[in-house]
Amino acid sequence: MLDDFFIRALVAGVGIAMVAGPLGCFVIWRRMAYFGDTMAHSALLGVALSLLLELNLMVSVFIVASVVSLLLLFLQKRGALSTDALLGILSHSALSIGLVIVAFMTWVRIDLVGFLFGDILAVSEADIDIIWGGGILVILALVYLWRPLLASTVNPELAEAEGLKPERARLFFMLLMALVIAIAMKIVGILLITSLLIIPAATARRFATSPEIMAVLASLIGALAVTGGLFGSLHWDTPSGPSIVVAALALFVLSLLPLGRPGRASHSSHGGH
Repeated sequence: MLDDFFIRALVAGVGIAMVAGPLGCFVIWRRMAYFGDTMAHSALLGVALSLLLELNLMVSVFIVASVVSLLLLFLQKRGALSTDALLGILSHSALSIGLVIVAFMTWVRIDLVGFLFGDILAVSEADIDIIWGGGILVILALVYLWRPLLASTVNPELAEAEGLKPERARLFFMLLMALVIAIAMKIVGILLITSLLIIPAATARRFATSPEIMAVLASLIGALAVTGGLFGSLHWDTPSGPSIVVAALALFVLSLLPLGRPGRASHSSHGGH
């Protein structure tokens, strides 16, 4: 029989994968993979501030990730540097400031490895409630924002002309990313969140015939990776977070095998940005 902690890990991991899938599709379509990394790195600064100011960990991470997103939007508007240069500056600055703050707090024993790689096997029932509650909110928000987000991904000028407010959709998307990272950090860790966002979505792209199908497939592939990774870590006694990412990678590699290549037609429809 499987232990309770393993079942909880499975339920929590699948919950995160379901939300990360559709978000990851937008990360790929908008070529924002580095943005995911920046948000994840800012999470460590959130951890440091939550310990320093004795705030709720999840709230602190969400606030810091949101501030970094707003800062990015503000700096992009200034137009002084390219987006990837700005992301590089924000990403490494947030991570370094976080580490410096942690170093000053000599009275706190902090498990950096736990925050970087997560500990999905330590998930409590309260965590599961937060993951699924927050996850359902994020999915509902994505459904609501789907059309303006998709339109502004394909053609921002046209979306603007149609009155779909692409800037606002983009801001909401960044806040949703911040929320998912705050929820997921404890489980898969800061360094592995980005891979759960990107790898399942990249795998789904091979088989999808429409953006909606790609989002659903990304969720399912993510859930499969979580399940495979957890059972693999149980069987081979490997760390659970990295095992999930390795399982996701294995699915991605399998998707590259030339099996009739059903995904090629879809690239012209939505894969060209």
